Amino acid sequence: MTVRIASQGRVGIVTLDQPGRANAFTMAMREEIWRAFDDLAEDEDVRAVILTGANGQYCSGADTGDMGHQGTAAFLRRMRWLHRMVKAVAGIRKPVIAAVDGACVGAGWSLALACDIVIATPQARFCQSFARIGYVPDAGAVWQLSRLVGPMRAKEIVYSARMVDAQEALRLGLVLELVESEALMARALELGASLAEGPTLAIGMAKRQFEAAPGLSLDQYLELEFAMQPLMATTQDHWEGLAAAREKRPPHFGGS
Repeated sequence: MTVRIASQGRVGIVTLDQPGRANAFTMAMREEIWRAFDDLAEDEDVRAVILTGANGQYCSGADTGDMGHQGTAAFLRRMRWLHRMVKAVAGIRKPVIAAVDGACVGAGWSLALACDIVIATPQARFCQSFARIGYVPDAGAVWQLSRLVGPMRAKEIVYSARMVDAQEALRLGLVLELVESEALMARALELGASLAEGPTLAIGMAKRQFEAAPGLSLDQYLELEFAMQPLMATTQDHWEGLAAAREKRPPHFGGS
């Protein structure tokens, strides 16, 4: 297996692990990542997820040894699994933290962009490298980058295929914070544990709001709020939050 799954407390940990290849995607890894997030989505004991890479690297994108000339059917199958993988990461109704060290390139960067929060080490480096091989971005990269940094900056990053270092990623808002390599997982677990203690059902619904908002007019977005707020008002977590506020105590959310 090139994808390892573990847990610590209420936090699931998905680790990409392909030694010697900077955790580059093989066809098998796409299926393994999709399956991992599909399983974690159904695991009620897991309330937050960390996605990271082993061996001092995050993911260097597609494994070029797994590409080369291929027939149309094989190519389309690869693309379908790539899209399933990204949608599984972006669509899980639990907060996802990308913990990035080393290379975060191509679809590997797209995978990090699909997460809710990205933390990284000062050694992390990001690149949409497709133009270097006469190709176009995949795995939702343009969609994600345009939303996060605006179309003009996203175009410059994609067209130039240049490396974005950790400090620039932080300035652009593509990374929440920088953490030294030896403290990266500890910080990711700290963030994950904090989010796992929160109202994860409400967080999952808020994720839907963030996903929908850029494509909606204000009136349309307010209609979405109009549908969601009454629904969330009936949840145990909302009642617990109100009770905790009245009783001046910390809330104990159960995710329901």
